[in-house]
Order: sequence, then C-alpha cells, then structure tokens
Amino acid sequence: MRRGNIIKLVALVLLVAVAVGLSYKPLVDPTKGIPLGLDLRGGVHLVLQAEENKAGTPISKDDIDKARAIIEKRVNDLGVSEPIVQADYAKKRVVVDLAGVSDPDKAVDILKTTAKLTFRDPQGKTLLQGDDLKDAKAGQGQGGGFVVNLTFSSEGAKKFGDMTTKYVGQRIGVYLDDKLLTNPTVNTPILNGQAEITGYSTLEDAANHAVLMRSGSLPVSMTISEKRQVGASLGVDSLKKSIYAGAYGLIFIFLFMLVFYRLPGVVADFSLIVYALIVLWVFWMFRVVLTLPGIAGFILSIGMAVDFNIIIYERVKEEVRAGKSLRAGVESGFSRAFITVIDAHVTTLIAAITLYYFGTGSIKGFALTLGVGILASLFTAISFTRQVLRWTVGISPKMNTAWFGVRRDAQ
Repeated sequence: MRRGNIIKLVALVLLVAVAVGLSYKPLVDPTKGIPLGLDLRGGVHLVLQAEENKAGTPISKDDIDKARAIIEKRVNDLGVSEPIVQADYAKKRVVVDLAGVSDPDKAVDILKTTAKLTFRDPQGKTLLQGDDLKDAKAGQGQGGGFVVNLTFSSEGAKKFGDMTTKYVGQRIGVYLDDKLLTNPTVNTPILNGQAEITGYSTLEDAANHAVLMRSGSLPVSMTISEKRQVGASLGVDSLKKSIYAGAYGLIFIFLFMLVFYRLPGVVADFSLIVYALIVLWVFWMFRVVLTLPGIAGFILSIGMAVDFNIIIYERVKEEVRAGKSLRAGVESGFSRAFITVIDAHVTTLIAAITLYYFGTGSIKGFALTLGVGILASLFTAISFTRQVLRWTVGISPKMNTAWFGVRRDAQ
C-alpha cells in the first residue's frame, strides 16, 4: 500500500510537470495561443452612428439589430479574432472593438459601407438586388486578373436568367452603392445562377467587395462618430502588470498554505497548478478572449479555489483533533465540507451566469473566466485534491498529525 501510493504520487507529479512544460508554448503563442482582447493586444474601438435617410424615416430597433448582425458578419469574414460588436439602441449606434487589426482604416471603410448591390438594365432600371444573392467569393479569372464569383438564390437565379435572356447583346450594369463596378455585355443567357464581376487589380480588393456582397447591405447609412486606437504597447504593459500581480499573489498563497497547513498545503499548491492548467486549456480550446477584466476573474477564481481548500482542511483538522485517524479525518472532513463547498460554488456560478447573460463586453469576459474557474475549482477541490490526500495519508498509517497542522496533544 505504502509503495503503491508513493509511486502514484511520483507519477502524478511527473505527469503534471510534463503537462506544464508542454503547455507553455501553445498557450502563449502570439498567433495560436489564448487570444488576447483589445485592451491587451491593441486594436481599434469604433462607434458607428446610424443616420436617417433624406426622407426622415425614423430609425427603429430592428434597423439597429440588422445593422449589428451585418457588421458582425463582415468583421468575421475579415478574419478578425473574436470581435466585440454591440448595439446601443438608445443612441441608435453600433459599437465595435477589433483586436489586432493590421489595417484599421480599411476595416473601417468596409464596416461603414452600406453595400447595396444592384443589377441594372441599359436604361438604368434596377432589375436585381443583393437580396437575391446567395454567396460571393473572390478568385482569379480565366483571362488573368481577379474577379468576384456570384451565386444567386433560386429566385435570384430565375431573375438573372430572365434579365440576361432579354438583354443579349446589350450591356447591364453592376453597381455597389450606386457606384459602377462593371458594365459587361451579355453574350448569351446565363441560366445557372452564376455570375462574375471582373476588373479587380488585386485579390484583396476583390475579397473586400466579396465580404460586402456576402454580408448584405446595411438597412441604414452609418458614419463613424468615434474612432479610438489602443496601442499594443499599452496592452503589453497592462498584461505584464497583470501577470506580475497574479504571480506575486500566487507566491503569497503558496507560502500561506505551506505555513498554515503543512502537508495538505503542499497538496493544495499542487492542486492549484492543476487547476490553472485546466482553466488555461479550456480558454485555449474554446478560444476565450482574455481581457484585463477576464484576468481579474481568473485571479478571483484562484482565490476562491484556495478558500475552498481551507474550508475542507479546517474540517479535516477538526476531525483529527476529535481523535480520528488521518485517513478517517480526511474522509469525514471532505464529507462535512461537501455541502458548504457546493453551495459556495453554485451561488457564485449563478452570479457569473447572470453577469454573462445581462452584461456586455468586458463584463462578459469577467463572468466567463470566473465561471470557468469555478467549475475547474469544483473538480480540483472535491475530486483531485481528495484523491491526492488519500494517497498521501496512505503512505504510512502512523503519519505524524503535525504534518497536518494538528499537534498530538491537541487530539
């Protein structure tokens, strides 16, 4: 029994050490690691204000909702990592945070463009609109140059087929926001619902127009009422300070647990390392964007995880002082502390869920990291720590209770 427990503990320590070593590079990789938010990575903060049309038609909540959805689709198509797009109905605007954008001005132009796509006959009458479009993709044309390949919906394909049949030998115009993109001559009817817009000098220009066409046109015109860039240097400085604060806090926690709880304190410190690995890997797998409030939520959950260990250990010490063996004290202490720990986890988790559901932006980030941390600490406190303590007390049936912070004369 003694030898088997020692082997299990040594194997577990080696396994966690290897996991820590293998985790460092993928978790902190600047391109594939845990994505950083605007406040840590730098980027641009935009406020797009909706404007009434010339007829003075009032802007509705539905208009803002549609604008937000279209802008979010455009941002996602641009490949921006985890953007934050929020609707402000009271002020009739859309707030956008883009982290790590290499060309903010180009991104701004794409987001605010109304992107109303129309196909017009030789007399300038609109026959087909972007609503009939199913997809748009950039590519290279057969004769060189770059193009946007269009795919129409079933209804749009019928309209396009009728239009190209009627105007064989004549030119039809393709417009984006009343600006002529191309004016091709129809050689034969096009009945397969496919079309091609030519004339792009670069693949990037074609791709940007494809994004606009694919996302659809905004229901209202949008102007940039606020544009603020967040420098990467500010983000790096904030990240370093957060890391230092977290490191100092962890060192203090580790020392506190060692001094006051002796051997169980070592187990608690080891469990905290496992806890941190679990949380960080969850962040990485689900691409949770890490922000300053998110780091605060993570650090808070670490403190709560330690607090749960303290509750459990105090119960264990009470059982040992009452005359029970270390093995019986561990089992009884965990059983007595179980309800208290579960209650604390559940109530805090409810608060985190509420913040995430009703909050926005950084509040959601805080709530998400706090919630993930609570679930991870529940596992480590109730399951992992308990099993490691079982193996520890199983090393020797006559282990000195002083290693658990209980003097013999106190039993």
